[in-house]
Amino acid sequence: MLLIRGARLWAGIGRGAAAPQDLLLREGRVAAIGTRLDAPPGAAIEDGSGCLLLPGLVDAHAHIDKTLWGQPWHPHRAGPSLREKIDNERAVLRELGLSPELQSERLLRHMLARGTTHTRTHVDVGPEIGLAHFHGVRAMAERHRALMDIEIVAFPQTGVMCAPGTLDLLEQAAREGAQLIGGLDPMGMDRDPKGQLDGLFAIAARHGCGLDIHLHDRADLGAVTVEMVAERSRALGLRGKVALSHAFCLGQVEPARLEGLIELLLREDIAVMTHAPSGPTAFPPVRLLAERGVRLFSGSDGVRDTWSPLNNGDMLERAYLIAYRSGFRDDAGIELALSMCSFGGAQAMGAPGYGLAVGDRADLLLVEAETAAEAVVMHPLRRLVIKGGRVVARNGRALV
Repeated sequence: MLLIRGARLWAGIGRGAAAPQDLLLREGRVAAIGTRLDAPPGAAIEDGSGCLLLPGLVDAHAHIDKTLWGQPWHPHRAGPSLREKIDNERAVLRELGLSPELQSERLLRHMLARGTTHTRTHVDVGPEIGLAHFHGVRAMAERHRALMDIEIVAFPQTGVMCAPGTLDLLEQAAREGAQLIGGLDPMGMDRDPKGQLDGLFAIAARHGCGLDIHLHDRADLGAVTVEMVAERSRALGLRGKVALSHAFCLGQVEPARLEGLIELLLREDIAVMTHAPSGPTAFPPVRLLAERGVRLFSGSDGVRDTWSPLNNGDMLERAYLIAYRSGFRDDAGIELALSMCSFGGAQAMGAPGYGLAVGDRADLLLVEAETAAEAVVMHPLRRLVIKGGRVVARNGRALV
């Protein structure tokens, strides 16, 4: 048992923080919330005064199998195009010969220390590597299931139709427990949107998997893919089980075209992930989509890998970047960004019992901040990270 004294709970977007309260955690769940709760015999006590209590952060779009975390600094040398980045990644990973199991474990502990308690990770599957990355991350996830809820997306990084044998590997990953099937730019990568999408959706329908498709294709090219994805979702009865990651096109089409795409997203309950990309790339209009009811979530994307050295696996900082790039200055806007890195990601993952209410799972984060907006802006040191009622990180360091 664990009793947290005098912490303020995040009350929700635009509501600030509640008055200081005590939380009693028992058997991995929030057992009671109130003022001056009695400490049961044997309960550990943590002082939460001056701190804000948040639900554990959710990194719902990561690539933990190919991080260079813990390795010597690797200068970025990839070219600007998607194909050049992929080819560079393959060459570097072949040269370094890193273990996806070990690298994903290193990054998981780092993410945990920064308050992430749930992650959805896209894990590479393809003819060159087979299911080696999938098997490595799956083994790591099994060993660490008490520390992190992990969803695995079998991800065809080198393409689907242009890489014969990939559909068979994706199907095998689904048989072996991948919770989702991924895709990658059906037009821009494969030049065969019908072939890729039909293949991916068929696997998902056969195995009851979700789908999370990377969509970098810009403007109208990407918009056509959104329409094709919604069409297949409806035909196969996969409403609520599909996500589009990046979806830059939603920030690049004309308003009338965007309205039509929003209607499709709502009709099929398709979730949208954005991590607020660096540089001049337009990205989905977060506030507009949220106001219309589109489900939104976020993630780190690649963390210190061959694609970029910049991302660091800190989801409070990620919320800051979403707010910054979206031009949010009001508390409600900043907290909307935080909700994408917490409740939005948990909803995308279907995480049971996620939240700050009695009966919810005790996956919590304690930070020195007055409000959620301040926590995002300052992204301070994580005083405590709690997973399943157990303190797993303190003062920015994992204890496991």
